[in-house]
Amino acid sequence: MLVRIAHLATRHPRTILLAAALLAVLCGVFGASVTSHMKTGGFTSSDAESSRAAELIADNFGGAEPNLILLVRDNAGADSPAAKAAGAKVVDTLRSRSDVIGIQSYWSTPQPLSTALRSNDGKSALVIGYITGGETAAQKVAGELAEQVVGTNDGVSIDQGGLSSIYHDVNGQITHDLAVAEGVAIPLSFLVLILVFGSLVAAFLPLAVGIFAILTTLAILRTLTVFTDVSIFALNMTTALGLALAIDYSLFIVSRYREELGNGLDVEAAVVRAVQTAGRTVLYSALTVALSVAALGVFNLYFLKSFAYAGVAVVAAAAAASILILPAVLMLLGHRVNAGDLRKPLGRLFGRTPRADLAPEQTFWYRTVQRVMRNAAPVAIAIIVLLLAVGSPFLGVKFGYPDDRVLNTSASATSRTVGDALRNDFRSNAATNVSVVLDGFHGSPTAIGDYAAGLSKVHGVAGVLSGAGVYSGGSKVSAGPPQMTNDTGAFLTVATTVDPFTAAGKTQLAQLRDVPGPGPALFGGAAAVNADALDALGARLPVAGALIVLATFVVLFLFTGSLLLPLKALVLNTLSLTAAFGAMVWIFQEGHLSGVLGSDATGYLVPTMPILMFCLAFGMSMDYEVFLLSRIREEWLASGRTAADSNRAVALGVARTGKIFTAAAVLMAIVMAAMVTSKVSFIQMMGLGLTLTVLADATLIRGLLAPALMRMLGTANWWAPAPLARLHAKIGLREDESATGATESDEHELAGRT
Repeated sequence: MLVRIAHLATRHPRTILLAAALLAVLCGVFGASVTSHMKTGGFTSSDAESSRAAELIADNFGGAEPNLILLVRDNAGADSPAAKAAGAKVVDTLRSRSDVIGIQSYWSTPQPLSTALRSNDGKSALVIGYITGGETAAQKVAGELAEQVVGTNDGVSIDQGGLSSIYHDVNGQITHDLAVAEGVAIPLSFLVLILVFGSLVAAFLPLAVGIFAILTTLAILRTLTVFTDVSIFALNMTTALGLALAIDYSLFIVSRYREELGNGLDVEAAVVRAVQTAGRTVLYSALTVALSVAALGVFNLYFLKSFAYAGVAVVAAAAAASILILPAVLMLLGHRVNAGDLRKPLGRLFGRTPRADLAPEQTFWYRTVQRVMRNAAPVAIAIIVLLLAVGSPFLGVKFGYPDDRVLNTSASATSRTVGDALRNDFRSNAATNVSVVLDGFHGSPTAIGDYAAGLSKVHGVAGVLSGAGVYSGGSKVSAGPPQMTNDTGAFLTVATTVDPFTAAGKTQLAQLRDVPGPGPALFGGAAAVNADALDALGARLPVAGALIVLATFVVLFLFTGSLLLPLKALVLNTLSLTAAFGAMVWIFQEGHLSGVLGSDATGYLVPTMPILMFCLAFGMSMDYEVFLLSRIREEWLASGRTAADSNRAVALGVARTGKIFTAAAVLMAIVMAAMVTSKVSFIQMMGLGLTLTVLADATLIRGLLAPALMRMLGTANWWAPAPLARLHAKIGLREDESATGATESDEHELAGRT
């Protein structure tokens, strides 16, 4: 197949490039509007208990669970004439819209209910409401309202928060951060590519492939928004992964093409050979990465599903461009791929003579691997201990739902300002109340009162609002809002002083659920959303992990014909990910380096991010594993296949690819590290975690630990039981005989050896 693709590219290069350019333009135009059709939520399942409770409250009780909170502050006090006037103006603005319901204000709510809407110092007060129409519409309305009401006038400041505003602010911040990350990553990547290739022309090719992959994926995501919900957070991965993989794949193909030109092949033969060998590696790498990110599709959260859509699309686009469009470009360029060589003029400028290319046995990588293999056991033990030590903080990991604190304090987001005020200045946080819905309840008010009294006795509950009254500490303190009971049932609001995303919040929710009620109760609010999200992730996590492991094992077996090499790869990936996860807990959960990153430590991690990082990092680690094993396998098949030949094949494979995959890792790290500039904390976490994983994988893992373990295994690296060996001989994918000089019978005989 790859040979046919290569011949197609060499025979019709202009047609292919014209079609690619036209496709890129069409995709760019169509995908340009994708951000306006994407959503910011997706952290909970639509059929979760908390989602059903929120839907019932929105439909049956006038949106009594607020997603819009406006903070009015006057240093002269919330009861000053200026504050009252500002509050009244805000209420009038909200009431002028048909899409905002359930409006309550400190100045119009009777005592003692109004005290919950005033800060402890008496200088701030709240106006709350509910924006209808779902997440996407609520974000848009929140943005429109922010332009109308947010600001300072006559000494009174108004800030806007609540879930709809958080989504709006995060959406805007993500869009801004994406542009900044691209502005950082692309120029730096180009500079590194120039250093790697020494040629301006060759350096430009990976960036061109990356831009094509990104434009294509944006169009695919835009198409998907017509049929399903797609998270805006997937855009970060589209850009980062598309650029990183395109650079990786192009780097290997262009490097192999230049190598074959240097070996004396003509242009067409060099293109075919590069696609035959490096293209095969790219195909396997793309398959492993795509299968890893596709496992995110098993989760019933569109946040993670979106990354599966984007990941598979961008991997497919990058691989297709690398094995079809890039060879067409190389065919047209010919030897001009080395044009714009900066090494000679720079050498003359600094008075240095360009160094001739070294034989593989003379390179730093070859000598390093030989030293490692002479001390294989001590090196392996030392690195494994180091990785486990770095990963040890992950043993204390805690998880919690994202709120406004995902926005760094340096972000110009009023939702973060309001969130901090609600946590620090109010007796209870209006954004984190627990909602209890008694759907279809038609019992007596006494039953509701008894239930509210029981709920109010739970530790950390400031009060319970119900149609039967307001309760605190088991006693009724005032009459309750009558609109909390109607023909559809009843609902109660539990005001809590506990952070819903902590262990205390989980304990309190369990205690509230244990209180006997007058009928079946559905729990909503932040604590219930958090519990439902963790349950949904936990239920699907084993399936996703099993799919990744199984798919990776099968692909690597088909690639190598070995039983042990896929197992080794799985172990190495797990070690590198363990270290990265430990670092993430140390930095983002425990708060180390928070001053440098501008993020706040909440004491927990957003649970979707380790899962996302696992799938992405696992795929990218396999990316380098495939690149390394492909060259080692090529050397091994061309050898006498003794233990000494196995060691030499490992050293030569690393020597021939070490510079390339290290450069690829640096380039990928640049792209991923650009996400650390984000002002959304879990995007920072993903960027930093993937950066650390990639760098550790390309140095400690592939450069040191993998050779040490392969030295210890010797010829057993290539062993498989006879039935599997025969299976691989039939269905295993490999280059043509001309690619390695090995015949099918040679591989069959080799694979069956013990």
